Amino acid sequence: MQNLTELPFNSTSPKTSVIVKVCVVIPFFCFFLSFIALMLHTFASHRHFLDTSRYVLFAHMLINDTVQLMISVPLFLCAIGRARFPRVLCVIILTLSTSTFQNTNLILAAMSLERYVAIFYPLQPPAFWRSDRIWAINLCLWLFSFTFSVTEFCIRKQDPALNILPTPVLCINTVINSSPVQAVFRAAMSVFFFSVVAVIILFTYLRILLETRKLRQDRASVSKALHTVLLHGFQLLLCMLAFTHPFTETLFVLHTTWLTEDVAFFNYFCFILVPRFLSPLIYGFRDQSLRKHIGKTFICGPKRRVKPRLRC
Repeated sequence: MQNLTELPFNSTSPKTSVIVKVCVVIPFFCFFLSFIALMLHTFASHRHFLDTSRYVLFAHMLINDTVQLMISVPLFLCAIGRARFPRVLCVIILTLSTSTFQNTNLILAAMSLERYVAIFYPLQPPAFWRSDRIWAINLCLWLFSFTFSVTEFCIRKQDPALNILPTPVLCINTVINSSPVQAVFRAAMSVFFFSVVAVIILFTYLRILLETRKLRQDRASVSKALHTVLLHGFQLLLCMLAFTHPFTETLFVLHTTWLTEDVAFFNYFCFILVPRFLSPLIYGFRDQSLRKHIGKTFICGPKRRVKPRLRC
């Protein structure tokens, strides 16, 4: 898994460097959670968002990324402090973290397909793409991502002399899943996820682009769908930056005098945290309806009911 759980932290890292890293990550994390809470509150407060499949999928992506960061940031702090956990607990945490990490790409593919369905089947969309049944697609995405995460752990070579339950270990993916077979499987799954999602986004974009030349009416909605699919492609590129960390770490180590743990932190912050922060910000503020309701909620606050007073 290309996330924080692979960062090689050194126990001899200076205290000043550790404090700086914590002070950089925590404010970003708090701002992200605050903005996500505001967007989810907006979704829950207005029924028409929950009646639209596009917004339901977007809310699902927000919840998924929130879970992923709520796991990875505490693991970041524990990795700095060299904290150890029982191996069975670490396996559960890493499985959930890996699943949510991969699930983001699948949700992007589902959102692109939803735009395709909305353009080509506007009156009678397939049953699973309706807002009241979109949960079935979300459940399939979770099961799909969990299957690969569990498979990655199960293909490791078991040591009969190792007691998996009480053994305390560093909760890092390269420690738990350290066999060469798992490394090959992890790389193959990364390529698979990227290829499938990229093909789906490219297919929907080309189909909608060809449709714009045929339609003479309602070009505005088709153009919006085209821009939305382009945005999903940009979000995919942001998510795929996490897979470049082996190359960027090698380049930084060869051409700079940075410590290994500093290079790893730079990759984690720039290629994992920042894309997770930018994705909901870009998508949320681009949507006019969502931006309008967020502005009202942020400026005016929640609506208060005024109780009528009775005069004698």
